[in-house]
Amino acid sequence: MKPYLLPEDISVYCIRAASFPDGVLAAHQQLHALLPFSAERGYFGLSRPENGSIEYYAAASECIPGELSGKDLKEIIIRSGTYNSITIEHYMRDTAAIGEAFRQLIADPGIDPQGYCVEWYLTQETVRCMVRLQA
Repeated sequence: MKPYLLPEDISVYCIRAASFPDGVLAAHQQLHALLPFSAERGYFGLSRPENGSIEYYAAASECIPGELSGKDLKEIIIRSGTYNSITIEHYMRDTAAIGEAFRQLIADPGIDPQGYCVEWYLTQETVRCMVRLQA
């Protein structure tokens, strides 16, 4: 586990998964069908407990300001600050490693209770799992 400083808020536009974990892949597929792939765009997965279950969103940032505002997507702000993080290489070979990383990350008593578990897809093979710490 390593600290990671997110210097600025990131605005992302999201599609909510119908269920967790079963609906996660479909949410990402729906998001990618709406958005052209771009190396400049950030791709994310956001999750947190809500009313006894896990709420999950597939998310992406804008390449051009305003390009996603008319697509009827929910906007969420990934808040700046210090996060605990675990980076996973070749995550598609072992997708269960993402869940294990978050089990470790949320065990920290200093996490922000209003924050999200953030999957930041840095490349098609690398994901940074992050949980924001209380300020």
